[in-house]
Amino acid sequence: MNYPWQHQRRFNAYAEYFQREFGTRVQKLTLDAGLSCPNRDPVTRLGGCTYCNNDAFNPSYCKPEKSITQQLTEGAEFHKRRYRRAKKYLAYFQAYSNTFAGIERLKSLYAEALMFKDVIGLVIGTRPDCVQDELLDYLSELNTQYYVIVEYGVESHIEETLIQINRGHTFEKSVETIKRTAAKGIRTGAHMILGLPGETKDVMLNGARIMSQLPLTTIKMHQLQIISGTKMAEAYRNDPARFSFFTLNEYIDLVIDYLEILNPAIVVERFAGEVPPRFLEGPGFGLIRNDQILIMTEKRMEERNTWQGRLWQS
Repeated sequence: MNYPWQHQRRFNAYAEYFQREFGTRVQKLTLDAGLSCPNRDPVTRLGGCTYCNNDAFNPSYCKPEKSITQQLTEGAEFHKRRYRRAKKYLAYFQAYSNTFAGIERLKSLYAEALMFKDVIGLVIGTRPDCVQDELLDYLSELNTQYYVIVEYGVESHIEETLIQINRGHTFEKSVETIKRTAAKGIRTGAHMILGLPGETKDVMLNGARIMSQLPLTTIKMHQLQIISGTKMAEAYRNDPARFSFFTLNEYIDLVIDYLEILNPAIVVERFAGEVPPRFLEGPGFGLIRNDQILIMTEKRMEERNTWQGRLWQS
């Protein structure tokens, strides 16, 4: 079958997307710029999202006391050993909200990253409630010379869920900011959590329909995980019956159901999240790695003879 994403995998895969964009393997180098988050700011006293502990997914070389250049140097050395085919890099501002600072400081951080050898662009992870028009104008200018994408933590389209996880913004705000970013010609990404308390399978799949209508370049999804050191972990210990979890096979089928509905133009960056076992509380998928889940998902898609967008309705 000829899929609209110009390769033979059954979903619009991130690695192949980069191959089309750049003609070579591109690797993201994760950064911790020492920025915080409006939802964690001591002035607002909102307390942060209930599931959030950035230490659970920051690589060991990412330390905010290190300069951007030092983190990129160490990250490049690490990935050269692991991914020898990587020739170009994207500077991935990951930890917390990487637009939560004054415009001049942000310009300085981004400029330092772009000066690093073989860095060809920026991936900026942030929240939809802390992106100003002045910054989008600046990123739009950078976008004429470099690859730039802003990835927004959306997490859910259900307002009650967003309140429950203390997200601190509405889904309406996510929609507005995604559209505002895309209107500037900047690539946009969204991050979604599957399995948040109170959300049924039908609710999650309807989320795929809703997200498909947005001007997204990429989407990330991962299963609900209970991370130690979070308010959600405390809630889980106090009342585990409030939470339900997928088995690995159940989750793979859910992801495939989601993909069937998803707009085929949206690039799928990942299906699942992975944290060191020492951070994980509650049921998980054991020691299985994300690349193994990817292989299992593609095999299951073949068994079901299905593909991304098979049931999508524009």
